[in-house]
Amino acid sequence: MGFVMMASADQSELTFPPAWNRRHLLDMESLSADEIRALLDTAQHLKEITGGCRDKISLLTGKTCANLFFENSTRTRNSFSLAAKRLGADTVEFSSSGSSVAKGETFVDTAKTIEAMGVDWVVTRHATPGTPHLLAREINSSIINAGDGPHDHPTQGLLDMLTIRQHRGSIKGLTVALVGDIAHSRTARANIWGLSKLGATVIVCGPPTLVSPRWRELGFEVAHSLDEILPRCDVLNLLRIQFERQAARPFPSVHEYAALYAMNAARMRRAKQDILIMAPGPINRGVEITPEVADGPQSVILEQVTNGIAVRMAALWLTAGANNDSH
Repeated sequence: MGFVMMASADQSELTFPPAWNRRHLLDMESLSADEIRALLDTAQHLKEITGGCRDKISLLTGKTCANLFFENSTRTRNSFSLAAKRLGADTVEFSSSGSSVAKGETFVDTAKTIEAMGVDWVVTRHATPGTPHLLAREINSSIINAGDGPHDHPTQGLLDMLTIRQHRGSIKGLTVALVGDIAHSRTARANIWGLSKLGATVIVCGPPTLVSPRWRELGFEVAHSLDEILPRCDVLNLLRIQFERQAARPFPSVHEYAALYAMNAARMRRAKQDILIMAPGPINRGVEITPEVADGPQSVILEQVTNGIAVRMAALWLTAGANNDSH
């Protein structure tokens, strides 16, 4: 193996984990517990040697990351760009609006054109599930899934788990509730697979129209009352209602949803004192969470954003290392 890079001016060593040999990061479902831990450990190390994701190091100098986004994104796109730049890589930014896609070029042809510019990774977001898997078969660059429709969003699941681990030391034995639009949430799926593999008890909670009972068949707890499960929860991850993916309104009104599922001051008083409040963003204040909770001491929402850079640095470095001849 022997893939070691000198990571910073103080000669901190970053050793390539033996558990990792993937050229791509396509989903959470296929990752083993050891692979997930390798990503989280690497992200934690990179966060530390970059001064909390603020300092640049020359780990990936000479490499180029292309962000190929066919859906809107603020946090994820900027996070991948910063992650690449923090490690010394260059970035190419692509948006489907105003591109050759609007002139009829196919998704795969666009990706091949970008790859021909000499890129090492293609980070892609697309409305169609399975798109990153298609690209991994069609082009030679490493592919990182930044969200494929409602299917998966692996780096979001990883940054959520990194945040939990930093506060609790271990994920094993914790009870984590994912609350809200489970039916349309790629974040929910990434967390469901990742958390369960690391030993957490996962509860999916929301209106019956948004939480399928079939999750029980896969071994997960299904709940339709936040108030019933709240006292048991160590972590709440509050998911946005994705109206843009819904053909019909899944509940009578936003006001009713907030009354039943929004995390507010009254519910905080019934929760564990050390409960962690998370949200993948963008948050809708007053719908999934009230301002006093979003900005309160149990909220780790902004920490999640910082950890997103750390996780994406790890994903870039590990997938690059899997391509390295010395590994």
